[in-house]
Amino acid sequence: MIRKIILAILGILLIGGAVLIYNKMAASKKVRKPKVKKVETTVFTEIVTNKDVPINITTSGNLMAKNRVEVFSEVQGIFENSARSFKPGVYYKGGEILLEINSDEHRANLRSQKSNLYNQIVLLLPDLRLDYPEAFPNWESYVSQFSMESSVKPLPEPSSNKEKMYIAGKNILTSYYNVKNQEERLSKYIVTAPYGGILTEALVDKGALIRPGQKLGAFINPNIFELEVAVNTSYADLLQVGKKVDLHDVEGTKNWSGKVARVNPRVDQTTQTIQVFISVSGKGLREGMYMEADLKAKEEKNTYEISRKLLVDNNKLFVLNDSLLDIKTVVPVYFKENTVVVKGLENGTEILAKAIPGAYVGMRVKKINN
Repeated sequence: MIRKIILAILGILLIGGAVLIYNKMAASKKVRKPKVKKVETTVFTEIVTNKDVPINITTSGNLMAKNRVEVFSEVQGIFENSARSFKPGVYYKGGEILLEINSDEHRANLRSQKSNLYNQIVLLLPDLRLDYPEAFPNWESYVSQFSMESSVKPLPEPSSNKEKMYIAGKNILTSYYNVKNQEERLSKYIVTAPYGGILTEALVDKGALIRPGQKLGAFINPNIFELEVAVNTSYADLLQVGKKVDLHDVEGTKNWSGKVARVNPRVDQTTQTIQVFISVSGKGLREGMYMEADLKAKEEKNTYEISRKLLVDNNKLFVLNDSLLDIKTVVPVYFKENTVVVKGLENGTEILAKAIPGAYVGMRVKKINN
């Protein structure tokens, strides 16, 4: 009996020892998690110092001649003559003939109208001698000075209402104004240069048939030009007529000085901009030339200029706070080509000098002052 008890106790001890050994062996096989090393991203920073930042508006456009004339014909005929060769690039003095259109047919018609007027007045003289003797000398003198080659002179002023009605009843006034109309139209057969300038476009040659309303060319004054640019409405009040503007070509190799000539107060509904016309003159300028203008608008007080790449959602910026990134809302004042002027940063604020990919609030970084 005692022997059975001893064997039972030994069996229990063996089983317990086996379980204990198994648990120890199983615990020794557990994989220990490695310790995670904290990684710090190195960043460049800078300290904010607010100041008055000048806002220079850079805009561009094409030069157009200030004095430009599109030449059209009001009459029909053959292009007969020109003071110079009617070709692009040819210079004409003011008053010189740009185009002379053959007017033989119209001149013949004008002479016929003048002859008709002359005959009517001659037939009127006997009646005037009898009924209006006081008016007869004036009309007789008018007939004696009448010329078929020169412009018809104004009719004598009637001395009374009866004389005026009598003259009108004989259709003298109608014939007179028909002649004046024909004379006015005759002047349109010769197109003269309104000022000294250059022909930039020539669409007809000598001997060509010209029709009414046909465009013949373009004529400009090559000494004064205007540059039309679009400027944001927020700076409309700052662009005063006479304000100096710096101009340069696309390459930036040549510079000119201009002035604001006109400001169109109307706002373009699509772009929310206004038209500004800058007057400029000087050597090397050509119509159609692409130019850039630098308008000194104003100075934004208590602002800071940063790279546009640093902005998050167009109005936020990462700042450094005890080696941790935080985000701050700012107010963009003016966007330049590569930078932006912002308000809302306090002096001494430490910000990123260069954008880093994957940045987030609370990110631990190691700073290097830029």
